[in-house]
Formats: sequence, structure tokens, C-alpha cells
Amino acid sequence: MSLDLTRELPALVITDIDGVWTDGGMYYDQSGNEWKKFNTSDSAGVLFLKYLGIPVAIMTGEKTAMVERRADKLGIDIVKQGVKNKLKCAQDLCHELNISLSKVAFIGDDLNDMQLLLATGFSATPASAPKYVQQNATTVLSKSGGEGVFREFVEHMLQQSDNMNRVLETYRKELDLKQ
Repeated sequence: MSLDLTRELPALVITDIDGVWTDGGMYYDQSGNEWKKFNTSDSAGVLFLKYLGIPVAIMTGEKTAMVERRADKLGIDIVKQGVKNKLKCAQDLCHELNISLSKVAFIGDDLNDMQLLLATGFSATPASAPKYVQQNATTVLSKSGGEGVFREFVEHMLQQSDNMNRVLETYRKELDLKQ
């Protein structure tokens, strides 16, 4: 069952990290420390969802302190790292939150995301995802991983549901309160 974004927003947004929030590259310094480059524009997507009361969950096959730090900085409380079976993990999370998987939106980019792309109510891949992965998603976005594709994903859902103006107005009011 698909999520009709013209009628309702997702109850939960799940996102992969590598290849979505990052370009999928693994960078190492001379000491062997791993680095990831996150696109800061994706943080606006998280903010927009917070304005609407929609929780964000990170679900990734990797396990790194960088992902934990990024989640902390953005106030993302649900972080599942080292996940081998994303569909099972999402089903367990939905059970815990008492929501249907059909009310979930998911963005992923690779083989280990395909089951969840098919199982959720709305799903997307970055343009950089392999074609055989893209075929499992509801939509293919125009940006590649690491280029702000999570924000594009969120804005796409908000525009489909006619909530983009509501979010922007909330942002404007928040700015006025800070001045």
C-alpha cells in the first residue's frame, strides 16, 4: 500500500547515510582515520520534518562515530547502525512506534536498501543509485548522494502534500522570534 502524499504526510522518515547524505566515498587520513563529508543543506530537511512533528530515523549498514555525531548535532534520536537487514529493523522500529510500514517514507541507494524501498509507503533514491535499485523506488530524485539529496527528498514530499509553505512560514516565525 502506497502513501498518498497529496492526502497525508509520513509518520516516520527513515534514511540511509552512505550514498545519500554522503557521496558514498570512504576517505582515510595518513593515520588511517576514516572521514565522511556530509552536505549541510540536508540539515534543513531534518528541520522541516521537525516543524511538522515527523521523526527521522537513520538506518545504516556502517557503524561510525561520525554518523552518531551528525545525528546528535541535528537532534536525530533514532540511530540504527550496523544494520544487516534494514527491512527487519524497520519493521521492529514501526512495531515499537506503533505505526504501519505503509506510513513510512524511506530514502536509500544500494542493494541493502531494495527491500525497504519496496516495503515502505513512499520511497526514493538519489540519481546516483544504480538503475536496478532505482527501479524499486517510488521516485528517483535529481540530485546524487552527498549533494543535498535528503533535503530534496523532504522538499519533494512537502511539495506533494502542499506543506512547503507551512514549513517556510514556521521558519520565518522562528527567525522573527530570535531577532
